[in-house]
Amino acid sequence: MSAVWNARYFFYIMVREKDVCWEYAEKLDGNKVKCKFCLRILNGGISRLKHHLSRLPSKGVNPCSKVRDDVTDKVLAILASKDDCKEVPLTKKQKREEPRSPVNRSLVTLETSSPVAKIFPNITQNTSSHVSDQENAERSIALFFFENKLDFSVARSPSYQLMIDSIAKCGKGFNGPTPETLKTNWLEIIKSEVSIQSKEIEKEWSTTGCTIIVETWTDNKSRALINFLISSPSSTFFHKSVDASSYFKNTKFLADLFDSVIQDFGPENIVQIILDNTLNCTSIVNHILQTYGTIFVSPCASQCLNAILKEFSKIDWVNRCIMQAQMISKFIYNNSSLVEMMKKFTVGEEIIKTGITKYVSHFLSLQSILKQRSRLKHMFNSPEFTNNPCYSNKPQSMPCIGIIDDNEFWRQVEECVAVSDPFLKVMREVSGGKPAVGSVYELMTKAKESIRTYYIMDDIKCKIFFDIVDQKWQSHLHSPLHSAAAFLNPSIQYNPEIKFLGSIKEDFFRVLEKLLPTPELRRDITNQILLFTRATGMFGCNLAKEAIDAVSPGIWWEQYGDSAPTLQRVAMRILSQVCSTSPFERHWSMFQQIHSDKRNKINKETLNDIAYVHYNLKLASSKGSKSTDIDPIQLEDIDMTSQWVEETENPSPTQWLDRFGSALDGNDLNTRQFSNSIFGPNDHLFNL
Repeated sequence: MSAVWNARYFFYIMVREKDVCWEYAEKLDGNKVKCKFCLRILNGGISRLKHHLSRLPSKGVNPCSKVRDDVTDKVLAILASKDDCKEVPLTKKQKREEPRSPVNRSLVTLETSSPVAKIFPNITQNTSSHVSDQENAERSIALFFFENKLDFSVARSPSYQLMIDSIAKCGKGFNGPTPETLKTNWLEIIKSEVSIQSKEIEKEWSTTGCTIIVETWTDNKSRALINFLISSPSSTFFHKSVDASSYFKNTKFLADLFDSVIQDFGPENIVQIILDNTLNCTSIVNHILQTYGTIFVSPCASQCLNAILKEFSKIDWVNRCIMQAQMISKFIYNNSSLVEMMKKFTVGEEIIKTGITKYVSHFLSLQSILKQRSRLKHMFNSPEFTNNPCYSNKPQSMPCIGIIDDNEFWRQVEECVAVSDPFLKVMREVSGGKPAVGSVYELMTKAKESIRTYYIMDDIKCKIFFDIVDQKWQSHLHSPLHSAAAFLNPSIQYNPEIKFLGSIKEDFFRVLEKLLPTPELRRDITNQILLFTRATGMFGCNLAKEAIDAVSPGIWWEQYGDSAPTLQRVAMRILSQVCSTSPFERHWSMFQQIHSDKRNKINKETLNDIAYVHYNLKLASSKGSKSTDIDPIQLEDIDMTSQWVEETENPSPTQWLDRFGSALDGNDLNTRQFSNSIFGPNDHLFNL
């Protein structure tokens, strides 16, 4: 028997090593393989690699973002033939007597124009009576998604259901627009409609002012792209994208670029410019401040808060706590049956969360794991787990059980959550796209006080966290505009528990002098300040008091500030501003393709128009779909390529998309891997 078994094992190894897909992978120790296209390390051997290269969604397998289309087609054909052999189980007698179907044999060598056709060769004939119209429609939509590498989150887009409803109204026989019609007629029509909307928003700038948001993307090949957006209370609009690769370190070029954008909107309408750390160089800031006396330059608040969380995660015991929690999540999420068991114990809830940045993900996930502490303990000590050798005998099992049963681990998780949660709350307020400049100073003060309260008996730890917050806040986040906005915010000014008003008064006066640069403009301003601070006249009426917590500070000033007209105008302009960039994912590869030297002028113009329409539609849907149930710092789906799920020695360079620019961290900001694969670096967008 031993000799027979050895012969079979030798035959299995020989067949395995001859698998054609090995040319696309490097065999590593154990049952691991490394994809030669994206360099991702996969557990599960050649079978898992095939699903990875197929680029089709599969449980626990992330699609390869860099595999060539011809390789994907080849792998799909292999998988199709394999699945076909499994489709109808045969008895031993049937296996001996029935030759393989010619149709099945043809699947291996079938050459068709679409990968879908290789997997479903009879898809167009699948109209049997037992299949409902609803099922056929859903199948067609699913095939459209899979064939075109569309992210599943597209199905959440408001225009997705609108499109389906419109087609349904047309009835059978409706023919969709051709590619040429989409690229010309419809692109021009929708671009025109978007432009009209942006012109409508401009009407409020004379009252509320606006903020220019500057987003920067750089890579390790000296590429630098800059996006300009314009934000006011009603909406945020994408203006344009500029390739600054050749001039990124050229102060004169950047100064001219900013001058042209400022003139596009009118310096008299602009209250502030938000720069990310990549562009926050002294020369550009000085140029703007010296050339335009009434414009402020501010940092991105979300970016600065992320830097604080990043420094928190570097503290030894915090980092150790995160890594131990990740050991638990990786053990669970790399076994589909264990995931099912976990969801049974957590009543369908995930134990980790994916945030808009890597560091937000760390602390959101610690919160989630802490919430599920008793259920996780119950699961790891249940007979369902301990009596199943598939789980309990795994090498990772004992360390995970040890962590779950370690009271010191849970005490440190509680500590991490207690310290980080106040700063996550600040990030939620400033990342939601609403005017939050009047709240950031108070929120940061409260977050600092929460640290002092928590560590009231531990001065050493309190100082460690205080030093991190103070260093980032004073050097990056704090702005005189934030102080002035806090002073003018009625919920702060009239709150007797607020103790910092005296410390921000000087900043407030400095901002007033900047916005009202002449004595004529400042006439009677002192009396108007007294009316506000003493709650005299309309400021002190019952309606004004009741509205403080009911409406935004900017609207409150519009309604009740008439007795102080000059201060009212200043307050409305300051309090109507955002303090962070927009919160949704961006595909910088689209902008890379727009600025590619290989594009001709017509293609670039078309791509510019597509980017303009795409970006503004995303911004509009983000603004219109705001709900109290939506967390602006958390993504809806778990990132299956994050450090909380994927076991990899060499993280993929595409696993974290930097939404705020590379200044934060090369691998910092987060999005789903499948989303990232939509526009690969070699893809030809829209066939242009």
